[in-house]
Amino acid sequence: MNNLHDSVERWLVQDGRSVIETKTEDNFKIIIKNIDAFGNNLEIFEPKQQANVLVIGVKIPLKSKQMIRYRILNQKEQENFEKKMTDFCYSIKIINKFFDEDGIRKVGVYIVLDKKEQLNQPSFTKTLTYIIEMGDKTNQFLYKPC
Repeated sequence: MNNLHDSVERWLVQDGRSVIETKTEDNFKIIIKNIDAFGNNLEIFEPKQQANVLVIGVKIPLKSKQMIRYRILNQKEQENFEKKMTDFCYSIKIINKFFDEDGIRKVGVYIVLDKKEQLNQPSFTKTLTYIIEMGDKTNQFLYKPC
């Protein structure tokens, strides 16, 4: 598949989604705003060094009170929190990554499509629905009382 970007755009338009292109170091990156009930954005991108690999994910920010609690934790407690999140994500078959963006701690949840047979509209649409559902589950896990 030579032009993954055009295919992804076409699939999204056919699915009735409005897309926003963004400049990035990746080959391309598309953002769909407010994809879930929590107002999170969906990101679809092809990593720079990995042609014909599609990454689909949702970034979930920690809410204000969680950010405050997270920031006062010592390093070991932060690692324990991140391990619990990673274990949860592994249990629902998604990849996760922690990072700071715009001064906010976020957990990104992702699915990687890296096989040729996955890079088609039915597989893409199924994955899109799945990552949105798993993003919601991750949100609920993240915000449940400890």
